[in-house]
Amino acid sequence: MDEMFSELDKFNMDMFSLKNKVAVITGGNKGLGLAYAVALAKAGADIFLPCRSKTNWEEIESLIKKENRRIEFMQADLSDKDMAKASIDKCVEVYGKIDILVNNAGTIRRSPITEFKDADWEEVIDINLNSIYYLSQTAVKYMIEQGGGKIINIASMLSFQGGKFVPSYTASKHGIAGLTKAFANELANRNIQVNAIAPGYIKTDNTAPIRQDEKRNIEILSRIPADRWGETSDLMGTVVYLASPASDYVNGHILAVDGGWLVR
Repeated sequence: MDEMFSELDKFNMDMFSLKNKVAVITGGNKGLGLAYAVALAKAGADIFLPCRSKTNWEEIESLIKKENRRIEFMQADLSDKDMAKASIDKCVEVYGKIDILVNNAGTIRRSPITEFKDADWEEVIDINLNSIYYLSQTAVKYMIEQGGGKIINIASMLSFQGGKFVPSYTASKHGIAGLTKAFANELANRNIQVNAIAPGYIKTDNTAPIRQDEKRNIEILSRIPADRWGETSDLMGTVVYLASPASDYVNGHILAVDGGWLVR
C-alpha cells in the first residue's frame, strides 16, 4: 500500500511544464502551427521556427516575447531535405539543444485523379511526408545524445479515411501515422516519445474553401457531435500535453482532436 501511495504522490502539475525546453515547430507562422508555438511558449519553452516565408514574423516575435520566452526564425524550404536537416542543426547551434519537434508544415492540392498533376503529387509528398522523415532523423540524433525528447507529428482525419480529390494529401497523412508508429517502436526505449495529433475540421486557411461551400459545410457539421468547427485554440492543450513529461508513457499514439467526428 505504501508503494502505491508513493507512486501516486509523484504526480504534480509541474509535469505539464516545459520550462527550459527548446521546441522546433515547422510551419509555425500561421494557423495551427502558430497555435502550437504560442501554446508551447506559454508552457515555458523557447521556440525555433523554420518557415518557408517571413509572413507574420514580427507579430509572432511579439507574441512569444510577451510570454518571456525566446524565439528564433529560419527561412527554409523544408521540401528540400538538406534544408530540413539544416534547420535542426541551426536550432542546436542557436540554443544548444532540441527537446521538442512539432512536424506541422504541410500543404494540400485538390483535383480529380484524372486531372491530378505530377508536380502537385510530388510537392505534397515532399512537404508533408519526406520532410518529416529528414527532420525527425536529424533531431533524433541529438535527442539520443541528450537522453530523450518528444516528436509530435501532425496527422489528419485523412490518416484514418480516404477523403476525395486529395490523393497526395491522404497518402502523406496515412504515411505520417505509419512513421509515428515505426519511430515510436524504435525510440521508446531511448526515452524519445513519438506521437501524432490528428486535428478534425478546424477553422484554418486550408479549410476556408470547404466552409464557404454551404452544402459541404452543412454536411460536415451534421457529422460532428460537438456541432461546431474546431478552433486553433482547441489544439493548444493537446500539444502541450504531448510535449510535456505528463505524456512520458504515451508512445506511437494518433490523438484525434475532432469534436467526435471519428466516432459518429
